[in-house]
Amino acid sequence: MSIDPETLIRPEIATMEPYTPIYPFEVLAARLGRRPEEIIKLDANENPYGPSPKVREALANLQYAHIYPDPQSTALRTRLAEFTGVPADYLLAGLGADELIDLTMRLFIRPGDGIVNCPPTFGMYPFDADVNGARTISVPRLEDFSLDVDGVEAAVTQHKPKLLFVASPNNPDGSWLANADLERLLALPIVVVLDEAYVEFVGTGTVPGVEHSRITMVPQCKNLIVLRTFSKLAGLAGIRVGYGAFPSALMPHLWKIKQPYNITVAGSAAAIAALEDIDWLRDKVARIVEERERLFGLLSDIPYLRPYPSRSNFILCRLLGRDAHELKLALEGEGIMIRTYRTPRLQDHARFTVGKPEHTDAVISALRRI
Repeated sequence: MSIDPETLIRPEIATMEPYTPIYPFEVLAARLGRRPEEIIKLDANENPYGPSPKVREALANLQYAHIYPDPQSTALRTRLAEFTGVPADYLLAGLGADELIDLTMRLFIRPGDGIVNCPPTFGMYPFDADVNGARTISVPRLEDFSLDVDGVEAAVTQHKPKLLFVASPNNPDGSWLANADLERLLALPIVVVLDEAYVEFVGTGTVPGVEHSRITMVPQCKNLIVLRTFSKLAGLAGIRVGYGAFPSALMPHLWKIKQPYNITVAGSAAAIAALEDIDWLRDKVARIVEERERLFGLLSDIPYLRPYPSRSNFILCRLLGRDAHELKLALEGEGIMIRTYRTPRLQDHARFTVGKPEHTDAVISALRRI
């Protein structure tokens, strides 16, 4: 007698909510009946300038695509060590930072173990917790989206979770975790995972991300993990390359459980080429930061929007007397994509990725007309 395989699915998987992805140009174009080049995509915090010419050249001249990649990503990690100032022995590359979030949970979590999540924030933390059978202990952010450090301390004392995930700058609001708050978190009996996906946009960018990142703290801190990505800084969101710095005691175990060929030949070549074009990256970061400040001022002049200050490549706005979903649909009719939310805390909010100046002009013009 055959069995229905659906009855064997883990109960927590059967009942969990799926992650809501952002769709690429070609899918959006087909849905909206427009050519991809007619769409202004401000919904997923992508870098509007794309990869540097050196990346395109490296991909065009790619060798050894028929050979499995280096399972240790040696060349990439060596170059990352030079870029970050962290020895390569502490660094691990991932298929985007998303893979490293999941890998960290698989390293620590047994079914029923707890993680601390501080919503609103990146949705992959509770998503991966569900996939790995963890309990998510939510400590909501304060009214201004700053971290409730007192609440985190109380949750750790009460629930004894293993992991704390904190994004800085935080997505979706762009707020920054102060040094004093980080020190308080690191004093707790918990592993702190600091997600720095947007750290390159915190300042004006002498060398992107280096002056503000906490990644150099990892070799001296036994309970700190710092995650970074090439998606935003280098315009490689579609190629999927991230990396993290992990305490030395964890590295042997991470090597055991990592998929052996997780970084593709193309991904490694693209990331290395990006790091060889620092001047190009610095210029694009500076342009995005400058445009963020201009966009903030223009959004502030829209009567029904209240933007929050941001240290990232996006701006979150609260809507006054307007329905966020209706605004999203109205902008879609203009070929402009923005991000809105279903959660109660954010249902009256919209997030705008910082694009090129012409993208800002188009979205502000549309917002004034609507």
